[in-house]
Amino acid sequence: MASMQYDVLASQPRTTSGQMQDQGSNNLGRCRIKAVYGVSGASAGSVVFKDGGSGGTTLMTLNTPTAVDQGTFWLLLPGEGILVETNLYATLTDVSSVMVIYG
Repeated sequence: MASMQYDVLASQPRTTSGQMQDQGSNNLGRCRIKAVYGVSGASAGSVVFKDGGSGGTTLMTLNTPTAVDQGTFWLLLPGEGILVETNLYATLTDVSSVMVIYG
């Protein structure tokens, strides 16, 4: 029988590119991205998640819709999510904010 993971948490929302952080302002280390929630910017944009800082390995590129700070986007990842080995960096382009649900 498969075990369930109960330690699922939410990051702080990021409004600029940088390290994703927990609710206590600590950079996220090894974790699994379970879901992504964000608020769109004034034009179509993207969020690029990298493992290992701004020059690290790209894990996922999420293209976002245009909604002028009023539309939200939500991506639920299947299975155990996306593994981040070291730390989680997000590059935001025309996105008002983004947060991750992780475990």
